[in-house]
Amino acid sequence: QLVESGGGSVQAGGSLRLSCAASGYTYLAICMAWFRQVPGKEPEGVATISNGGNTYYSSSGKGRFTISRDNAKNTVYLHMNSLKAEDTAMYYCAIESGACVYSDYFPPRVQYFTYWGQGTQVTVSS
Repeated sequence: QLVESGGGSVQAGGSLRLSCAASGYTYLAICMAWFRQVPGKEPEGVATISNGGNTYYSSSGKGRFTISRDNAKNTVYLHMNSLKAEDTAMYYCAIESGACVYSDYFPPRVQYFTYWGQGTQVTVSS
């Protein structure tokens, strides 16, 4: 089970921290990720982090978002700064047991991830 929290409404330029706690199959959580989706669009892989701390960021989050994880708590975080109206979306965390080697040439895709949270809404007003 993956349970996200921390979403909400914020003004542009503000910050939010999303959390996702994993339970039940944490041995599979080699790679933890945050995706986001707006209605009518494909999900976007925003950031990933391996259990060794290697990270990936999409171009939309690079420089503004920071992904981190606490392996002892089986929790992944997404710190979002300088939020923009276009960051408004439902944010989902996901885990997979793969190598978690993502890049701009090989970005994370929905089909690579096995388990998903229920999502937490982030709304940024301009």
